[in-house]
Formats: sequence, C-alpha cells, structure tokens
Amino acid sequence: MLPDPRARRVSGRVRLVDGSGRPLAGAAATVEQTAHAFGFGNIGFDFVEWIGGAPESPDGREIEFFGGALPPDPQRLAADFVELFNSVTLPFYWRGYEPVRGRTESLRLRRTAEWFGERGVTVKGHPLVWHTLTPPWLLALDDDEVEAALRARIRDIVTGFAGVINLWDAINEAVILPVFTAEANAVTRLAQRKGRLGMIALAFEEARAANPAARLVLNDFDLSEDYERLISECLEAGIEIDALGLQTHMHQGYRGEEGVWEVMERFARFGLPLQLTETTLLSGDLMPPHIEDLNDYVVDEWPSTPEGEARQADEIVRHYRTVFAHPAVESLTYWGITDHGSWLGAPVGLLRADGSRKPSFDALRGLIRDEWWLAATPVTADADGVVDVAGYAGSYRVHVGQDAVDVALTEDAGTVEVVAG
Repeated sequence: MLPDPRARRVSGRVRLVDGSGRPLAGAAATVEQTAHAFGFGNIGFDFVEWIGGAPESPDGREIEFFGGALPPDPQRLAADFVELFNSVTLPFYWRGYEPVRGRTESLRLRRTAEWFGERGVTVKGHPLVWHTLTPPWLLALDDDEVEAALRARIRDIVTGFAGVINLWDAINEAVILPVFTAEANAVTRLAQRKGRLGMIALAFEEARAANPAARLVLNDFDLSEDYERLISECLEAGIEIDALGLQTHMHQGYRGEEGVWEVMERFARFGLPLQLTETTLLSGDLMPPHIEDLNDYVVDEWPSTPEGEARQADEIVRHYRTVFAHPAVESLTYWGITDHGSWLGAPVGLLRADGSRKPSFDALRGLIRDEWWLAATPVTADADGVVDVAGYAGSYRVHVGQDAVDVALTEDAGTVEVVAG
C-alpha cells in the first residue's frame, strides 16, 4: 500500500505573548493557512507576451516559447493560475531568448518574473543549457567559441536575474545530449568533445559562481539507469546538485501509482530533493504506445473530450496524491495550464483552449486548497499561551483580537513565539 499524503502533515506550537513578553494564557485565537511550502507549479509561457510586452529583438516574433501566444482572456487565466499554483516555470530557451546574438529578451522575461514574484509565486528559469532550441547563429562558431558563448549566457542570465529568479534547471536532458541527432546544434557538438560530465560541470559551476544563492537542478526525461549512473558520476565528481528533476510527460497514458512511486524511490536514494518538473495527463485521445519520441506524433486536431476530461480528473488526483505523499519530493510542476498553445497541441491543460475549467482543475483545487489546506480554525491558548497547530508545511496566520501574526510551520519549527497583544 502506498503512503497516505496525510503522513506529510507537520505539527507546530505558537506561543502568544503580549508586548512585555507575558504569555497570553487562555487567549482565543484563529489559525488559518496562507501558503503551501510544497511547490505546486505550472509553466507561465502564456504570460510572457501579455505581461512582458512585445518582443524586443527583430526576429522576436519567431520566439519558440510553445504556448507563448497571447491567451484568449489573459486576466482570467492569470486569476486561475494564482488561485491554484505557487510556483511557475518561465522559458529561457536560447533560440527564443537570444535569436540575434547580443540582443536578448531579458526585459520582457524580467517583467513576467517580477509580476509572478509580486504575487507570491516562486519563479524557476528553464533551462540554462539544452541542446534543443539553440540559435542558428551558434552553429557558425567553433567549439571554443561555442563554449565561451555558453558560459557567457549562463553568467549573464543568472547574474542578471539574481533575486528575481533563484531557481534554475541548470542543464536539461544531459543523458541524451552527446548523441542527440534530431537537429544540428552546436551544444551537442560541444558535448561530444567535453562529455556529459563536462557539460554538467560547466553548467553548474558557471551558474553557482554567478549566483551562490541560487538553487540548481539537474533535469531529465530519461528516468532509466543511465540517468542514475550519470547522477552518481556527478556526485562522485563533486558537482553540487541542489535537486533532481524528473520529467513525467504521460501523453501515452498514466503510469499508475506504483510506477510513479517506483521512479521516485529509485531517485530518492541519492538523498537529494526531487522535483517532478514536467507532468502532463491528457483529456483526449492518448498517443499511440508505439511512438518512441513524443515529438514525432503529429495530428491536425487533438481535441479534449468529455470522456477524456473525466479520465484526466481522476488521474490528476491519483498522481498528485502519490507524488505529494513521497517525503523526498519538494515540488510538482504541471506542463500547461491551458490547451491554448499547448506542447504538441495535445489536450493536456487544466483549462480548455477557451479558458473554461476542465474537471481536472476543480479536482486539483480540491486537493491543494481544501483537503491539504487548513481553513480558519478557532483555538484557545493554554496556560503558557501556547497554541498547537497541525497542518501541512507552509505559512500560517494567527489572529488574536485585532492582531494578526504570520508564522512558518515546518517539520522542525519547534515553538515559535509571537507578539500578539
């Protein structure tokens, strides 16, 4: 039997004191949750043009931010996003970020990142190094020039966004990197010379030097033993990895609780936090099982269906319950809030293309904002002014009379003393 998500609950104690430090014995208070510590994320590609403004580069209209097109009702989409999610992944694909050498889209991405940050949403940049979606101008450079350009890109982005974005996928899909042949690119060419380990070291060392406070993630779709061996090699080489990213696109059907749990168990053995970085579940016809590379599947239309939406809602609940229950996991990022401009045109969103909510949105909201959420609860302080709080790790607000005090509840918080009167 798989663990219950309730095993993730933590308990804390809040001592209420007056301005002189005297316990408020018997004080009536109300405790309510205001935020989750666990990262419930989604991509924010749809918001870049709306919030960030029009592209700055001459070729900016060709930016390959799949899902980057302006949504039908951005205000409504924004409200739905912040109602459900507390983290967002923004696109830093090199081809879109710097379509012309030396001219970047940093300003519009900064505007977008700051907009989310102002709403309490943690921002993640994706990715610093990847062999796909590299700019055509890079191919004309020799290997030494490519490496210099790549190092400069990492330094410029991580330094420039420090304080706004402190979480990065440092390198994406390194397992396949040296043998990637789907498109000609200079990053794969460089990787064939430096090797996987050399490329990973380059990404992490440059990003770490650019912002020592940043958290850096090794991210991959290849969840085989090849990835496990690569992680072991990285750790043995002293590469400082802050979290392991596990992609779980499920265009061909839900892998099941046992299958997902087995994957998390295998990677939890490294003792690093896990991030489920790219999750998708379909609300329409499933991709045929014989397709090996999801990018090879092309259809004219891929609609969401009533039957598919019911299946997606059920699978969303099952998947999130399984992932949230695992103690090694710190976040789960869904890869598309809406079907509008979704990856591969697949019906993966929690909202339909017109912005209306699918059953999966309401089902997920029922978990995040109801089942795993402490609503306003009346409590009474004991003789020492202590109030016991039990819930899921995150931020809480304690109301005593006209006063309200915010506290953080974590597994090792102990007793937090607050002046509440």
